[in-house]
Amino acid sequence: MSPTTVNTFDLSGKVAIVTGSNTGLGAAMAVALAAAGCDIVGVSRAHAGATAARVEALGRRFADVRADLASIASVDDIVRAALEAFGRIDVLVNNAGIIRREDALEFGEDDWDAVMDVNLKSLFFLSQAAARQFVRQRSGGKIINVASMLSFQGGVRVASYTASKSGVLGLTRLLANEWAARRINVNAIAPGYMATANTAALREDAQRNEEILGRIPAGRWGVPDDLAGPVVFLASSASDYVHGHTLAVDGGWLAR
Repeated sequence: MSPTTVNTFDLSGKVAIVTGSNTGLGAAMAVALAAAGCDIVGVSRAHAGATAARVEALGRRFADVRADLASIASVDDIVRAALEAFGRIDVLVNNAGIIRREDALEFGEDDWDAVMDVNLKSLFFLSQAAARQFVRQRSGGKIINVASMLSFQGGVRVASYTASKSGVLGLTRLLANEWAARRINVNAIAPGYMATANTAALREDAQRNEEILGRIPAGRWGVPDDLAGPVVFLASSASDYVHGHTLAVDGGWLAR
């Protein structure tokens, strides 16, 4: 690989907002972006001290922003906090998300609305706010949404989650269509089955764990660090001609 090719992945001097940055996939992506050179605006409901320490150990700065994305009321505050901390925004990673499980016959309106508000509504309006800032900066920018295997498949007992993640894939395409000419890249990452707190119950269920592993060609659960390379690629100039794509990072799950 030539030095020029390597440099296209360099994010030195860039600023990235990462939602849900205090744990799991969000923490791993924040650290990966910092390792590539980004200062990080970590957005979460809880203190992100562990992520901040990892980012700062890499010589990058970390702004800890508390926000509840169950409402879009905090969207403008997030952008304002990023600008106050670092003066600009170059990358937005829409990672925050929630899930509710119930049979479709029993699924309630509250569980529907809670998931759609975080996973889709706040994602759209935070993307809009970031894109407006990119336009003001005349800099272009990168928006990376976190989709799911259920952006492609139906699943069971997760009606609002499936609807929201299917919507993320669609919005990723729509926003790419509208904003590509403004040098704003909108893409998504669709993680496969990842070993995080959200999947602990599945991994502890011996039968379900065996069924899942039996379908993954790679033969293992993913780990948060498996998203490091993909998020740096989509945040960097290496992906400047990639628009509206949802990249499955799934150990081959969708190929089976």
